[in-house]
Amino acid sequence: MSEAASVPFTETKTPESPERLHRGALRLIDISASTMANIGPAYSFFFSYGFIVVTAGIAAPLTIIAAIIAIALLGNTLAQFSRAHPSTGGFITFVGKAFGGPSAVTTALLAGAGYIIAISSVLVISGGFLSMILSYYFGWNVPWVIFSIILTAGAMVMMLRGVAVSTKLAGFFFGFELLILIIVAIATLATNGGHISLAPFNPHHLTNGFSGLAAGFPLAIYLFIGWENSAALAEETSNPRRNVPRAVYLSIAMMGVTYLLLGFSTVVGFHDNGTALGGAAIPFISIAHGVAAFLAFLAYLAGMTSTLGVLISAVNSQCRLLFNAGREGLLPRWIGRVHPTRRTPVNAIFAFVGIAGLIILGWALGHLIGGSTGSLSAFAFYNESATMGTILVLFVYFLANLALPFYYHKYRPSEFNVIKHLVLPVLGMAVIAVPFYYLCKPGQSDPYDWFPYLALGIAAVSVIYSIMLTRRDPGLADRVGSIIADE
Repeated sequence: MSEAASVPFTETKTPESPERLHRGALRLIDISASTMANIGPAYSFFFSYGFIVVTAGIAAPLTIIAAIIAIALLGNTLAQFSRAHPSTGGFITFVGKAFGGPSAVTTALLAGAGYIIAISSVLVISGGFLSMILSYYFGWNVPWVIFSIILTAGAMVMMLRGVAVSTKLAGFFFGFELLILIIVAIATLATNGGHISLAPFNPHHLTNGFSGLAAGFPLAIYLFIGWENSAALAEETSNPRRNVPRAVYLSIAMMGVTYLLLGFSTVVGFHDNGTALGGAAIPFISIAHGVAAFLAFLAYLAGMTSTLGVLISAVNSQCRLLFNAGREGLLPRWIGRVHPTRRTPVNAIFAFVGIAGLIILGWALGHLIGGSTGSLSAFAFYNESATMGTILVLFVYFLANLALPFYYHKYRPSEFNVIKHLVLPVLGMAVIAVPFYYLCKPGQSDPYDWFPYLALGIAAVSVIYSIMLTRRDPGLADRVGSIIADE
């Protein structure tokens, strides 16, 4: 038998090219840890739970349960797509395969804009949180922008070195934060045993009943943003058709249980006092202080490592969506280039972080000229950019759920399952509509009141651009999803 004949069919069918990533570099544990690091339980919980309690009351853990159900429905959609067509393009590929080239381009622009705006909040809060820690413990007043630049540059160096190196580092950060969070939560429950009750899970303790639950729901959903991380790593994952769905479900389950423990212990630590909890700067660190000073210090460290883990894992996965869109021609092709030896999407990384930096600069100039916060607060920017980014990301989630039944009916009719491929994605669209409404409803304070109009503007520009591009390049539809992760 000749040497050429011994090469597997898939290798001869799809030869390695400069545009392919480092296939097989990651295992199930790697992409699971990266996904949970992207969710960043300490990062997300520290800066969001107090606001959830303000809207929902001490029964805020019920909003987390609602969010777990909603994210699990979305997880089904991602898992079903990944089993059938694993792709670095993630939702962009899935929507494009179902509805055609224009929808793929539109989704690429919406997802890119949403994730870049959201990641800008991480770039800022990384420096802001470190600045806060140093000010608290040492009295140093160093501007957060200096730390943000240093930490972002360091994270980029790790990402450019290779996906395995950066993913394992993010996984290490996640392991440390999870350990500290569990220790503090259990210590809080042990210290405040006399205040343990089922009040946090009693619907009667919801502020304004279902309205309070619904109002806190968008923030609870935001706790899980990043759950889709593993799909974008499909090309670099061994056996992606099996491992990506497993990573999705494992991450959602573990983070759901973690958030319920953290939410319950925080309410217990505040002795069911929702007013005091909602008024605390970072409620979880406040309860850690109530147990022991050294636990508070460890909680601060957990928040810092969590923020860095989110920064690395989020850019790692989300820039790959842009990379794949670039190599398929949905976006400028220079974005779809990889480093010749490390196989990292170097141009996409620089573009992703660079645009996020420009957004931060624009926000800073806007507030200096006529902003309403009165200062360039990292935490103010976090709240604003995270909200704006979430609106766009939720719309992408909605499109993915809408696409699933059409995809299976079109490409895999013999595998179509009414429950998995119709009922669950329809329920997913329904639950996504709730946080979308509360983020976009009229009567919100400035600048949140004009975010829905900005989102509409981005969507309109995306649709116009997609129509123009597909008319100029009729072959674009055939290239959407043409690079399958394991082929």
